[in-house]
Amino acid sequence: MKIILETERLFLREFVPSDGFHFFYLNNDPEVIKYTGNQPFKNLEEANNFILNYSEYNKYGFGRWAVCLKETSEFVGWCGFKFDKDSSEIDLGFRFYKKYWGIGYATEAAKGCLQFGFLDLNFKEVVGRCYIENKASINVLEKCNFKFQKNILYDSKQAKLYTFKNDNNKKN
Repeated sequence: MKIILETERLFLREFVPSDGFHFFYLNNDPEVIKYTGNQPFKNLEEANNFILNYSEYNKYGFGRWAVCLKETSEFVGWCGFKFDKDSSEIDLGFRFYKKYWGIGYATEAAKGCLQFGFLDLNFKEVVGRCYIENKASINVLEKCNFKFQKNILYDSKQAKLYTFKNDNNKKN
């Protein structure tokens, strides 16, 4: 298990094969994927295969990471970066089990990722995209000091584009 970063209450680590279980259940909750554009996995095997074939760490040196509670090591969701080959943008994303919504874990994990991305990975800019009706995710981006850029179409839906620029490697 490779731990990437730690925050006050959380640690973020690379995915391990058993995380397929969590991806299956996360993506099978209609409320969790309501604003993601993703479909549920058909079965646990498909989710396991997704994890086993996840190659972002080797390709780019970063990716989405499992978010776990420091106290118990319990998987609560995921957070991290995704490189978009078409636009050359680095996107911050996150997804958490519903029972962990509203506790501040998404903001805490996102802030940790941003600090790691700018200080350790030397990112210049990170983007965040949210469907307009996804108020909770918009709130997380704004708490992380992302700046609204413009309204866009994302997955053929009305969305907002936010950016966070690296200003001389200042901490968030």
